[in-house]
Amino acid sequence: ASLATGPRQNNGIFYEIRTYDIKPSKMNEFMQLINKYLHLRTAHSELVGFWSAELGAMNKVLHIWKYDNFAHRTAVRRALANDKDWQGRLSQVLPLVEKQTNEVAYLVPWCQLEKPPKEGGVYEWVTFQMKPGGPALWGEAFQAAINAHIHTGYTKLIGVFHTEYGLLNRVHVIWWNENPDQRAAGRHSAHEDARVVAAVRESVRFLDSQENMLLVPWQCSPLK
Repeated sequence: ASLATGPRQNNGIFYEIRTYDIKPSKMNEFMQLINKYLHLRTAHSELVGFWSAELGAMNKVLHIWKYDNFAHRTAVRRALANDKDWQGRLSQVLPLVEKQTNEVAYLVPWCQLEKPPKEGGVYEWVTFQMKPGGPALWGEAFQAAINAHIHTGYTKLIGVFHTEYGLLNRVHVIWWNENPDQRAAGRHSAHEDARVVAAVRESVRFLDSQENMLLVPWQCSPLK
């Protein structure tokens, strides 16, 4: 328990977050292969979303996979290794990738994974590196800051994840907006909202760093 970041959903479900840096000259080729052949991979386990970064990073893709528990992931990885069709396509994809990282994360106990109200929007992926101590230290303040943004109504919360493997005390928050301009206008209004300002001021006492990306969903992504 001392190594974990704190409370999670009351089940064994976790999410593997994979981040790939793609060779700049190979992004179009990578996208075409993934959109065409990812169904071979999703036959084995559930894909939550697949995006590429539009702002905040370049030539970066992120995808999230859902597992019932660690035994489920082990079985899936074993099946993938024995799937000749998938391995054949993977041999085409891997040379296009410069770097791969992965994290295991749980949904925070006060959040359910949501879907956007319609397709065609953009996603904001915000990563918070919190101070060591886990949600017992910063959880309530962080939740209050998220809720303050929700209450402004300009954005849709998709999910809040905290890491179990990878950098600990890291929280990923996914938001949805219809377009970047709507998001920009909403953020401007939120920064003038006294409730948001107060909640954020309390939360940032526990914050080490923060970064965000604007993501565009791919054709193969269930979250569009």
